Amino acid sequence: MIFYEKCDMKQLLYSAIIFGLCCLQPCDVWAQTSTLEVTVNNIKSDKGTIRIGLFTKEEFLKTPFEGKIVKATPEGVTVVFENLKAGTYAISVVHDENENGKMDTNKLGIPREGYAFGNNALGKLGPPTFNQANVVIGPETVKQVLKIKYL
Repeated sequence: MIFYEKCDMKQLLYSAIIFGLCCLQPCDVWAQTSTLEVTVNNIKSDKGTIRIGLFTKEEFLKTPFEGKIVKATPEGVTVVFENLKAGTYAISVVHDENENGKMDTNKLGIPREGYAFGNNALGKLGPPTFNQANVVIGPETVKQVLKIKYL
């Protein structure tokens, strides 16, 4: 036979109330985060850096949501973006050979440095659209293997 003291029942009741209040927290508190692994291949030299940017649709090719810069190496590079909220992001990569922080172009606007986009997308007479270069981030780790192009 089990006997409960009044104190134990009060503690049980208080614990249940506190647990219930914790469950009422906004969903963001419990939201899962995801990981995106980007591997960049076909890098022609070890000059400069590889700049990898993640973009939202509204800021595509303007301001990256998050970015990473790593030393260029012909063997390829891999960067990992962690703690991303689930959603859709586009990827842009630049081989910034002279490390001036931007994509160098000629007078016609044609890139003089290597570049790549998510899904290895190519645009027609310019960069691809957000929808062509995007990747959907969910609960699983997402991997993209991109090949830099040089003109």
